[in-house]
Amino acid sequence: MSLQVLLESLEASWASVAIRESILFYPLVETTHVLTLCLFLGMTSAWDLRLAGCALRSVPVSQVVNRLFPWAIAGFVLMVISGGLLFLSGPVRASQNIFFQVKMVTIALAGINAFVFHRTVFRWVEEWDEADTIPRRARMAGICSLVLWSIVVICGRMQAYNWFD
Repeated sequence: MSLQVLLESLEASWASVAIRESILFYPLVETTHVLTLCLFLGMTSAWDLRLAGCALRSVPVSQVVNRLFPWAIAGFVLMVISGGLLFLSGPVRASQNIFFQVKMVTIALAGINAFVFHRTVFRWVEEWDEADTIPRRARMAGICSLVLWSIVVICGRMQAYNWFD
């Protein structure tokens, strides 16, 4: 079965039709997606700005992480669920949209950035937690995260336009 056939059968499913044709459910899902995106990106941006040395400089990195990480995870989980439901409402059109494609690749890159950061430089956070200068690799991870998530937001917003349909 090809990907196109899978997407077409998904789009014809009762769940896809129900979301797409709902008067209330689709706007609620979309609103939830935007609000949880704000929650996730607000927490992540504060953390990334701390890593980049641009904000919260007097607060240890570990303290920023301990306070913001649970909120970021909650926002991320709800954002992924609501985003999945939005995708389900029109998988064929979404998958053919260049902005959706770039957004998905960028989300994957942001995930790789976070994974590498947590598996490498963050393991030794106790050593540089309260240092005046954050390690270069940590600063770069924060800056990369800010750039990647900015691209995700821009592409997500651009998906609404059908310039290339």
